[in-house]
Amino acid sequence: MKKPFSRKYDKGNIEVVTKGDTHHMKPRNPKHKLLLGPGPSNPDPRVLRAMSEPTLGHLDPDFVAIMDETTELLRYVFGTENELTIPISGTGSAGMETALVNSLEPGDKAIICIAGVFGERMADLAGRMDVEVIRVDAPWGKPVDPEDVRLAVKQHPDAKIVAIVHAETSTGVLQPLEEIAQLAHENGMRIVVDAVTSLGGMEVPVDRLGLDFVFSGTQKCLSCPPGLAPITVGERALEFIRNRKTKCPSWYLDLSMISRYWGGERFYHHTAPINMIYALNESLRIIKEEGLEARWARHKLNQKALIAGLEAMGMKLVVDPEYRLPSLTTVYFPEGIEDVPARMKLLNEFGIEIGAGLGDFKGRVWRIGLMGTNSTKPNVLFLLAALEDVLVSMGARVPQGAGLQAASEVYRGA
Repeated sequence: MKKPFSRKYDKGNIEVVTKGDTHHMKPRNPKHKLLLGPGPSNPDPRVLRAMSEPTLGHLDPDFVAIMDETTELLRYVFGTENELTIPISGTGSAGMETALVNSLEPGDKAIICIAGVFGERMADLAGRMDVEVIRVDAPWGKPVDPEDVRLAVKQHPDAKIVAIVHAETSTGVLQPLEEIAQLAHENGMRIVVDAVTSLGGMEVPVDRLGLDFVFSGTQKCLSCPPGLAPITVGERALEFIRNRKTKCPSWYLDLSMISRYWGGERFYHHTAPINMIYALNESLRIIKEEGLEARWARHKLNQKALIAGLEAMGMKLVVDPEYRLPSLTTVYFPEGIEDVPARMKLLNEFGIEIGAGLGDFKGRVWRIGLMGTNSTKPNVLFLLAALEDVLVSMGARVPQGAGLQAASEVYRGA
């Protein structure tokens, strides 16, 4: 007869004892940290509380009512009347895959605009689908030039989509979409947009520009844990989905089936992540309470103060002012400062996380996120004070208090 399962607590460790077998497990006790990197951001406490509410069945009438409210709130945040506006079960990368597998068929051509890591990922994914990828590249830290897109459209008039990143998380570039959306539509193409780091922090012009397929993620400016990918699908894209000649290559992400669950039919496809949808619902309620324009203005003001502080401390910004993404700032760290030790010092001594550079910017740049709940005056001032302390302790020459003073002047003038 097996010895009954038992637990013994000793000096903070859990000793799990079974017959002839002993395992030691350290307690799970994650400490709060201020996540000012490229994501995830800290969820609003109300969102975390919502996640702890009782789990319901995925077809329960009470849960269906929450689904309906969530889609309505998503339309508000996306600025759209698109009927198919839903969260996909998966992170922002699942949103990207949903967009491409539902927008393309084998043998199609796709014009993919690439100005950083996430444009590269779209090209990689499309290339795995037996799709011909037409690259339109831009230098890191710069937006895609509409004239380069115009040339690609002219040379490949049979392309089905133009795909582009609105908010490039690897560079901090905000991509203007007006000309490129117009080019796509004038030439009978659909436009697919990555809005993972922009939705909830600035306007995503879905209906204003007639964007055909837009995807995002919950863990950035929506201030919700990672795990869902909000999408919105316009009429042109819906028509393609309904009339495609081949089945969507992904069963799990096939919108022709998923839409039947989220629509009035409530046809079972997969078990929805119930408590994550509670979390998204609460995060969207918070945005509605604040108001979109007020939220966008808050992100702009706090980034303006952050930039003033960084520049006063002698650091140089990566992106030209007109293309800076309000939710994510990229900055060259001072010469002579080691990247990883500085970021670890900031994390260990102050509990603040900022992001390293990726790709061409690896070892040269820091990525600082002010997203959703985290985009506040106290966080900006705390970061600048902590960063000054870290840099000075590592030998950098930083004018004492200059960062805080410059940021405070921005706030006083607001």
